[in-house]
Amino acid sequence: NPPTKTHVDSHSNSCSHRSTRWILVWDDVVSMADSTVTADDIEGELFKIERIRDILVRRESELRYMMDDIQLCKEITRLKKELHKLVSIPDKDKSAEDRQKEDELLQQIHKLVETRDFLVDDVEFERLRYVSISMLLMSCILLSADLTSRAQQTSSPFTKTGLTLLKECCGFTCSIM
Repeated sequence: NPPTKTHVDSHSNSCSHRSTRWILVWDDVVSMADSTVTADDIEGELFKIERIRDILVRRESELRYMMDDIQLCKEITRLKKELHKLVSIPDKDKSAEDRQKEDELLQQIHKLVETRDFLVDDVEFERLRYVSISMLLMSCILLSADLTSRAQQTSSPFTKTGLTLLKECCGFTCSIM
């Protein structure tokens, strides 16, 4: 449903004028108290959101690496073109400055190539770290699902105490626990 406008008049204590504010109200807003959403549904939704956030953070990191790589490649290409101009000059026609400039360009190119190699190593390290974390998460999820199904199969006929209910409600991350 589209929002409807609600007119609100308010008086300011320090001024004698009246101000009018318009507040947008959505008719389909549902209170959590009215909802049939369970704690498991909320935990599942939170897990999905955390996964999406992790994926976006990883993608942002990849894009930053790509931008750095592009900048390094542009600079290497520029230096190579400059070096090519100097190399194309016959040795007998080169000045001492030309030879020194060639050496400087070679050193700069070498340094940039090393920097790019470190960048590639970092990207690979991050990729492997992400894979290992993903595998660890999946094993935890599978273990949790297995433990949950076992707990449901062997549930006791006794009623739950308040502490047990609190533990189930908040989980192990509860600050009260």
